[in-house]
Amino acid sequence: MQMVTISPKFQIVIPKKIRESLQLSPGQKVQTLVYDDRIELIPLRPLKQMRGFLKGIDTTIMREKDRV
Repeated sequence: MQMVTISPKFQIVIPKKIRESLQLSPGQKVQTLVYDDRIELIPLRPLKQMRGFLKGIDTTIMREKDRV
């Protein structure tokens, strides 16, 4: 786990290791989400880049009766 510091202007720097592993680039949009007591940053990707990202997902889960 890596730590970041909030600047006086409420800015943070995403650590290099994380930027590289998620292939983030300058100017890229990131969606912010408050979940319980934490902040999540979700990189927005072009739709073409998302093609096939769910390949191999297990779809044999139990569904609610009104969703079958």
